[in-house]
Amino acid sequence: MIEFKKVEKVWPNGKHVLKDINLKINAGEFVAVIGLSGAGKTTLLKTINKINNISSGEIFIDINENEKYEINKTKGKSLRNLRKHIGLMSQEYNNIEKQTVLKNVLNSRVAQMNFFRAMAGFFTKEEKQNALAALEKLNLLEFSYIRADNLSGGQQQRVALARTINQNPKIIIADEPVSALDPILANRVMEDFKKINSELNITVIINIHHVDLALKYCDRIIGLKDGEIVFDGEPKKLNESKLEEIYGK
Repeated sequence: MIEFKKVEKVWPNGKHVLKDINLKINAGEFVAVIGLSGAGKTTLLKTINKINNISSGEIFIDINENEKYEINKTKGKSLRNLRKHIGLMSQEYNNIEKQTVLKNVLNSRVAQMNFFRAMAGFFTKEEKQNALAALEKLNLLEFSYIRADNLSGGQQQRVALARTINQNPKIIIADEPVSALDPILANRVMEDFKKINSELNITVIINIHHVDLALKYCDRIIGLKDGEIVFDGEPKKLNESKLEEIYGK
């Protein structure tokens, strides 16, 4: 589904943040990207939907047989179409706190609505049913008509995940989605990621500092150090020496 070929990224200040990235991520994988702060994890994720432009190399994304993209050549309407298939999550919940949980989930459809419907905030019966189904998948149905600011941090992050899956994406890229949560809530959110990955066959790529959670829930781990891939494999192959190579002593 996603292939990086000799990808490089250099910031205008000369900092070389991605170096010769060669990588294939298959449809339906649950991938964790680990490494020290500044290793290039976030930059790597944000090249997938072209929030960060690459300096050289190529990134290919195959959504289906009729939709294939080469990131360097993707812009305008084509880029907007690609981004419809990619859900983006961060450590901030990005919920509108004064709106209900259901309305927050429905907001994921606004970009695909015409101007007048979006301005009026009018959603069809089918759109509401789909949003409620997304909440039900994450056991949040009982909170549908509660304002988002009345929920805990873990619940708000799970609402953000429900909003993302209501977008009906093929890929979810998540940048440190559990970093602000306590261990119990972080495990719950990771369980939800695993559930939607397996049940909906959504490719999930997550940037995470919690190595224990990556080992517990993900199918594959990519270790970055100073912008280079120094580990790529199954969790069981990530031994102490590999961790030392990624993080240092």
